[in-house]
Amino acid sequence: MNQLISIIMPYKDCALFLKETLESILSQSYSHWELIAINDHSIDKGEEVVTNYASKDHRIITIKNKGKGIIEALKTGYEKSKGFYITRMDADDIMLNHKLEKLKAILDRSVQDTVAVGQVFYFKSNGETIGNGYLSYQNWINKLALKGTSFSEVYKECPIPSPSWMMIKSTFEKIGAFDSSCYPEDYELAFRMYKDHLNVTSTSTIVHHWRDYESRTSRTDENYKDNRFLALKTKSFIEIDYQKEKQLVLLGAGKKGKLIAKLLIENKVDFEWFCGTQKKIGHNIYGKTLKNSATIFNESQIIIAIANKEELNLIKQEEVLSNDYYYFCYSNKVIKNNHESTKTIRTLQQL
Repeated sequence: MNQLISIIMPYKDCALFLKETLESILSQSYSHWELIAINDHSIDKGEEVVTNYASKDHRIITIKNKGKGIIEALKTGYEKSKGFYITRMDADDIMLNHKLEKLKAILDRSVQDTVAVGQVFYFKSNGETIGNGYLSYQNWINKLALKGTSFSEVYKECPIPSPSWMMIKSTFEKIGAFDSSCYPEDYELAFRMYKDHLNVTSTSTIVHHWRDYESRTSRTDENYKDNRFLALKTKSFIEIDYQKEKQLVLLGAGKKGKLIAKLLIENKVDFEWFCGTQKKIGHNIYGKTLKNSATIFNESQIIIAIANKEELNLIKQEEVLSNDYYYFCYSNKVIKNNHESTKTIRTLQQL
């Protein structure tokens, strides 16, 4: 049986971190892997770094992106892959030395159509403290993964980040592999995992250190702007969860609510628009009259586009959310008492 793990790693202008990343891969306890490193038109010394490592270890394969951007780089790298197992790596992150071993072990003992995921830890190279938003996101995805409920809140935010998963190649190809042109590509892949009802099983410990810095692609690239996320969420909802026989309700008339309304209208999806802000009730926006949230029908499907906690709590008190609802906004509330946070800070300090 083919036990090879193919690691697909696009890289662009991250030479500053590449050595540390490659060393973490070379240090893996499971050694039967291939790293396919795809140069996505770097203008720094990244290719020189990767080529140097490849000359010393035949498991490292360096190629150039046939197209432009992460999606095309992933497709280019995947064409070269020979592994039975497929995983991704971000070129500025760090694998803990047991990552590949633990993710593979999950797949080897799991039922068919499983995605193995690992607990992740955000960090900054300069030792600065991670902001509450990122800490909250880290704890949220880790908590859901441990419970096996990663898709229960899939419309809030991407629950399975790009460097945290591993799949058997046949499962990966069943859901379309990297055959997509939609950004953000990791979130789009998570929606396909959700649509195809993959089983999510997580490690109980941290296996990946996720680096945050100002010039990180997810912070700077237009493909990761909020409007892209909302467009993907709306498209996925229409394709996967929308039930025409039920009344669809959009709850919230802020910036995000208005964008979602536009997308629903463009897709010719009928909906009623409600909000919890009294001064907005009765206003006409895009041909829709905003209604009082207290009058929502019990059998409705509800898209919640409210980020304001006070407004959301008021609506919850009215028992509006006892319906079939989907959060399209992510809360930055930090999950407290997460035992992994302190543990991983100690781990990071040892690197």
